[in-house]
Amino acid sequence: MVKIGNIELPEFPLLLAPMEDVSDPPFRRLCKMHGADLMYSEFISSEGLIRDAMKSRKKLDIFDYERPVGIQIFGGDEEAMAMSARIVETVNPDLVDINFGCPVKKVVCKGAGAGVLKDIDLMVRLTKAVVSSTHLPVTVKTRLGWDSTSINIDEVAERLQETGIKALTIHARTRAQMYKGEADWEHISRIKQNPNIEIPIFGNGDIDSPEKALEYKQKYACDGIMIGRAAIGYPWIFNEIKHFFETGEHLAEPTISDRLLAVRQHAEWSVEWKGEKLGLIEMRQHYSNYFRGIPHFKEFRKKFLEVYTLEEIDALIKETELFYEEYQAQI
Repeated sequence: MVKIGNIELPEFPLLLAPMEDVSDPPFRRLCKMHGADLMYSEFISSEGLIRDAMKSRKKLDIFDYERPVGIQIFGGDEEAMAMSARIVETVNPDLVDINFGCPVKKVVCKGAGAGVLKDIDLMVRLTKAVVSSTHLPVTVKTRLGWDSTSINIDEVAERLQETGIKALTIHARTRAQMYKGEADWEHISRIKQNPNIEIPIFGNGDIDSPEKALEYKQKYACDGIMIGRAAIGYPWIFNEIKHFFETGEHLAEPTISDRLLAVRQHAEWSVEWKGEKLGLIEMRQHYSNYFRGIPHFKEFRKKFLEVYTLEEIDALIKETELFYEEYQAQI
């Protein structure tokens, strides 16, 4: 069993990564249904929370069915991070996570996210400010360093543990790599072998199949795996990995009906959370993801982008399912 403070997780938990414009409550609900053990909100600006910005406040929405769930914050000012941690605490998540890994320019330019990788002392001060401001467990997600010449994850892991964090997730790339190139998990393995490290260490980067998940589990001996991009449009990956761990066999791939059901559930929950108009507009980014690699979906993609009500979604789902039933019968 893996513990983050008083949170008990399975022996080798699978975490859903916090992803901007993706990891909202409807998507998290799907991933929870399909095996995710711990999830995080989209990252939330500490400055936005303090300003009471509507978009930032909306990201604080969490629901009991998705627990355990953490809320992730980012920022480069100690006082703002401390205040935002206290705001986060009011909605009673299971933990608070600090983002020291986002490589996006607009975040880095504010001295937040991966921008903090250049200044370990600042990283420590920001973390201390959050830890001292909340009774909730605090965790951190970070990267190896700014670039290949400044990999500092060994020092970061030890010093952040000293601040009182309860777990550390390492995306095994530098900021300079963004999301390109291969993630180097040897650094994660080295952190796990450090006798001074006592907190759980989770690995992140490049896990996109049950085989790779098992290989990395055995090879790098981390305490769990965080999955991000591979879950977009494919929440089934969590249960597929768990089944492969237990049996060495693959679950059957999701059928067209399974994919359409996921689309319907995602759309319904998006409407419940955001309202019909905005919920279905924001669903448009997801439709193609659920049918990645499926032949002839391009013919339906345009139709999905033009629906504005759940009734239209239902009619289009029936049309799509009928097409693929006839298509399967012909091949």
